Amino acid sequence: MMQIGDIKIHPLTDGTFRASPAYFGEHAHPEGHEDLFLRPDDMAWLPIGCFLVRTGDRIVLVDAGMGPAIDDHSPRRLLVGGQLLLGLRAIGVAPSDVTDVVCTHLHSDHCGWLFDRNADPVFPGATIWFGAGDWDHFVDDPKGAMPDHIRDGLKTTAEQGSRLQLLDRDTTVVPGITLTMTPGHTPGHLCVIVASQGRRAILLGDAVVCPVQLDEPTWRSMGDVDPELARRVRERLFRELEDDATIGVGAHFPELEFGRVLTGQGRRWFT
Repeated sequence: MMQIGDIKIHPLTDGTFRASPAYFGEHAHPEGHEDLFLRPDDMAWLPIGCFLVRTGDRIVLVDAGMGPAIDDHSPRRLLVGGQLLLGLRAIGVAPSDVTDVVCTHLHSDHCGWLFDRNADPVFPGATIWFGAGDWDHFVDDPKGAMPDHIRDGLKTTAEQGSRLQLLDRDTTVVPGITLTMTPGHTPGHLCVIVASQGRRAILLGDAVVCPVQLDEPTWRSMGDVDPELARRVRERLFRELEDDATIGVGAHFPELEFGRVLTGQGRRWFT
């Protein structure tokens, strides 16, 4: 658990994300990054991360994992989900307790628990927040890579009322939790800034997939819809993480460990 002032952040994992160097681009390589790409297969074994944020009477889930599903794009990528609800139970949170779900974007490993296989809400009392650009890209576009039950659940929820909040600008959910637009990985990608008592934590989603991108700035994600914009956003976020009062973590950072950027003779990631 991470404490930011009087706000608590609980990292949770929904499962495992296995990535080959090719996930980061055809020119990516394991040499020099043996702490990430494990021998003998040279694969990175990363979490499918989510974060539970408690502040006042709000219980905010940031990203909704993969759900009970497998997404196999071997050899570049394999995702196996299903653990989020167990993790919530372990910290004393029932799905009905969650007041808000923020999806940093609508890739399947970030929205998989929004709805069950019948398209019924898993978090029945929660308002769902995400970037409006992702609605156009994933929900309205029939070619959008999204499970049918998630698309159907989102459309039904939109028809029923105001439980969906589609954002096109930086927005405060509740004092201390701000959503900031960071497109590039997807059109509507956003990051979550948790701030209290002079400290900040940035929940990066997939705007930064892994800290190795600080050392390898040309490494991308195979899911980036606009690689150049994603690179510029990533550099902006790394600069923000040079602030002594700011830490950050991405949804696939090893061990979901928070860190920051240290400067001096070059820059390095520090946890």
